[in-house]
Amino acid sequence: MSNPDAQTLIQELVSRAGIRLGGDKPWDMTVHNEALYERLLSGGSLALGESYMDGWWDCPALDEFFDRVLLAQLDRKIRKNLKLFWHILRAKFFNLQKTSRAFQVGKKHYDIGNDLYRAMLGSNMTYTCGYWKNADNLDDAQEAKMDLVCRKAGLQPGMKVLELGCGWGSFARYAADKYGAEVTALTVSKEQASLGRKLCEGLPVDIHLQDYRKVTGVYDRVISIGIMEHVGCKNYRTYMETVERCLKDDGIAFFHTIGNNVSMCSSNQWTTRYIFPNGQIPSIAQLARAMEGLFVMEDWHNFGPDYDRTLMAWHRNFEESWPEFRRTYGDRFYRMWRYYLLSSAGAFRSRSMQLWQVVMTKPGRAQPECRLS
Repeated sequence: MSNPDAQTLIQELVSRAGIRLGGDKPWDMTVHNEALYERLLSGGSLALGESYMDGWWDCPALDEFFDRVLLAQLDRKIRKNLKLFWHILRAKFFNLQKTSRAFQVGKKHYDIGNDLYRAMLGSNMTYTCGYWKNADNLDDAQEAKMDLVCRKAGLQPGMKVLELGCGWGSFARYAADKYGAEVTALTVSKEQASLGRKLCEGLPVDIHLQDYRKVTGVYDRVISIGIMEHVGCKNYRTYMETVERCLKDDGIAFFHTIGNNVSMCSSNQWTTRYIFPNGQIPSIAQLARAMEGLFVMEDWHNFGPDYDRTLMAWHRNFEESWPEFRRTYGDRFYRMWRYYLLSSAGAFRSRSMQLWQVVMTKPGRAQPECRLS
């Protein structure tokens, strides 16, 4: 039996976002287990995700549900509990992204199956936000993003490029093939490194299974597309110092990252437990402090709404290909992955998260003449 007080509290809470329990709108919740209400009050965001994975509730359009929840800031209104307090305290005082933990996200997330990612991500196998300004499909949006990065970095034939966090080598392959660059690329995923090397055969691309802090050498360009979300607040300065050490004095540095509107050293509990271990989303203030005295910020570009569109495209691909993966991964994984993709889409739609591309140079260098849009 449910606690009527807990049920009333949850009903009142979600109604502030225009959501009804048992309603007929795509964003309304259907509750299958009456114990859900107390579970949500005591467990917050972790309980919301886990109870969905357990089949305790459903919603036809999770992306629309989360858009409304986050716009109404309901995540801030459920009271803090001891488990959440410990989660925040742990992130504040311990370096959850230290070198010895760097490969955890590779094993937990990126190594789960190249075939699944190939089906979901499209022909480029690019696992970051596409650029949809002049694109009408996922593959074109991802190619437009890679070309945008090359233009912002002012790539020229023969340039030596360091890519920190290369995924399956899609950008390295593009930069080498289309712009004639020589790319040294790093990843913490064995599966990414293995497939990436095959996809880049015949091109001047060298992919290493290595933490970014261990990199050596000096390069014309230092680029990262999607690594900052794994760096952590304790290490933003270390990341910037690594880039500064590896960048020529007249070089250009570039990073592409999901961004948070507020500074935090903790992350959504459900996401860090089930999707991205040790993940953290940086704020402008955190990144600015990390680069201060090391770099001049040349350009800061936000196209966060494009990530909503990218995630919805990934979700469509995932749904279409799921029948061939059901036996391998199981129904609980399906609910987990659907929740991950659609809750993320809702976060970008509500503008709770952003997508930034930042161009930096060393002090004293002339302002680069690069295409920035």
